[in-house]
Amino acid sequence: MAASSRSGRRLGGLVVGCVLMAAPACSLRTYAINMVGDALASGDSVYESDDDVELVGAALPFGLKLTESLLTQSPNHGGLLLTACRGFVLYSYAFVDYPAQLAADEDLDQARVLRARARRLYLRAHQYGLRALERSNPAFAAALQRDPVAAVRQVRASDKTLAVPLLYWTAASLGLAIASTPEDVVLLARLPEVHALLDRALELDESWDEGALHEFKVVLAGAAPGELDRQLIRRHYDRSLALSRGRSASAYLAYAEVIAVADQDRAAFEALIEQALAVDPDADPSNRLVNLLAHRRARWLASRIDDLILDAAPAASTGDRQP
Repeated sequence: MAASSRSGRRLGGLVVGCVLMAAPACSLRTYAINMVGDALASGDSVYESDDDVELVGAALPFGLKLTESLLTQSPNHGGLLLTACRGFVLYSYAFVDYPAQLAADEDLDQARVLRARARRLYLRAHQYGLRALERSNPAFAAALQRDPVAAVRQVRASDKTLAVPLLYWTAASLGLAIASTPEDVVLLARLPEVHALLDRALELDESWDEGALHEFKVVLAGAAPGELDRQLIRRHYDRSLALSRGRSASAYLAYAEVIAVADQDRAAFEALIEQALAVDPDADPSNRLVNLLAHRRARWLASRIDDLILDAAPAASTGDRQP
């Protein structure tokens, strides 16, 4: 918090200094917007460290529209584009997509409406991510669809502040759009783009955000058609736990939904849910909101265990059963 206040004072001083030097209004506005964009893109946002999920849900729409307003003045600012991509993913995932999943048990029509909105917001986020990546790689979006593996090779680590976060959030936005409407075969065909973006991020910095990339790989591996590659999933799961030092509740949930459900292993599923709920959100303030959202999902999954695990007897294929 202190660092954030110092950054704010520095920003304020710079803007006042420009005014005193009688800089042209347009240049001053662009300069100030770019400084705000840099501040938004660096460090942790006040949303992600908040302990009130509902407050964040009510505040995010204003923040997102403000970011889009700033982008009309500075349309190629990487920090603002990253903020828009990340923000729309967070808002859609936590406050549109999740309610759609809840509604599916009660009102299928409402669930379809919410899923359609979630998909639109995810794709909106994806466009911002692509725009940011195209700043250094013109025509990146077209190249990504044509040959994902070759396209992501264009993304270099020269801009360490943006490269890996952009790859992650651009992948997440498209992956979640696909997951929200799995019946859309055209969108489903773009899954290789998600894999390529994430694999490139892992190549550049596999430890980014304390294991978030490995956690995402667990989810993606579970969504892949065919037999689960349990060894690969376990490697990414273990690495995500090591990098997060066990402070990511969503890592346990990812493994529960991918492996324990596939194996119909009630004991492992319950143990993983308990481990997720045991994570203290205050132990990692920068990810407090993410852990609170994971707790919310963990409680929902626990309430649906009889729908997810149909056989009370644990499956033998789970093996060591060490969450």
